[in-house]
Amino acid sequence: MGLFGNEFRNVVEWQESDDTVIFHKWHNDEIKKGSRLIIRPGQDAIFLYNGKIEGIFQDEGSFDIESQIIPFLSTLKGFSFGFNSGIRAEVLFVNTKEFTVKWGTKNAVMLPCAGLPGGLPVRAFGTFQMKVSDYVRLIDTIAGVKDTYSVDDVKTRVLSILDQLLMKWIGREGKDMFHLQASAYDIGKGMQEDLDMELLKMGMTVTGVQISSFSYPQEIQEKINAAAGYQMVGDMNRYQQGKLADGLDQPGGAAGSTAGMGFGMAAGMQMAQQMMQSMQQPTQQQPVQQPAGGKHCPSCGAAVQAGDKFCSGCGQKLEVAAFCPSCGAKVNAGDRFCSGCGQKLS
Repeated sequence: MGLFGNEFRNVVEWQESDDTVIFHKWHNDEIKKGSRLIIRPGQDAIFLYNGKIEGIFQDEGSFDIESQIIPFLSTLKGFSFGFNSGIRAEVLFVNTKEFTVKWGTKNAVMLPCAGLPGGLPVRAFGTFQMKVSDYVRLIDTIAGVKDTYSVDDVKTRVLSILDQLLMKWIGREGKDMFHLQASAYDIGKGMQEDLDMELLKMGMTVTGVQISSFSYPQEIQEKINAAAGYQMVGDMNRYQQGKLADGLDQPGGAAGSTAGMGFGMAAGMQMAQQMMQSMQQPTQQQPVQQPAGGKHCPSCGAAVQAGDKFCSGCGQKLEVAAFCPSCGAKVNAGDRFCSGCGQKLS
């Protein structure tokens, strides 16, 4: 080996200890004669000379730079190491794995919603996956001026545009503002397209976006749960009455209820209207068949007797009036035909 056999050797490697680092740049004064390149699993090594890519090495293992690496470098194929001189080159080690990154909205996103002048505040949480895809762009935009780059650096960039993308794709794919989780897959796919276009500028690609949950302020979530409960029992007519009673039971009576209900009550009313519409749709498509003859409740169509003040079927307060035997519409004394359906009246 000689007296100076090991004096000028060095090992070019990246002993990765943090799996959130995307790339690490090895640079020294120069790569000496007899040096070795070590590529570990999940790494690619890129030789840079004067800021330009000379060669990309993807096979893991230990390699003699003079005999196994230099012959494959673009402008350094004929380079010969001197006794005490080496290559003034840099080696960029890239983490080739797919990274999974957790994300969440910093502040509530105010989504436009009918009945809520200030919008519906929503937060979202989930994950996205990304990996390095274009070494040239990576070096041109980031690695040319940085020695290391981490997942947190990318996350900061993503979070800066996340709220805008969330609003955009909820507006396009959100079928129900109060049940966004049902549209989470479609919203996530749309966000992935836009995030991928953004990260491609820095040599990375987004391979997936998942939305694990949407969350509403506590008072809104309570109204959602209450509306769902009333829908299950099929009595949306009592939803508003129940919510008004809940408000009156709060400390401070009617005055306290106004302050306490506020925004949440508006959301509750909006949900009630949506659910009532969905419950009424089959009724509009298939009208309830009224029993022939007699008087009928205008709400549920149940037969009522003369003098009844409340319907025995649904509890609806009845007005003292006659009703059409066909459609249940109120008619006036002396009418010969029903103004609602045209039925001849006896």
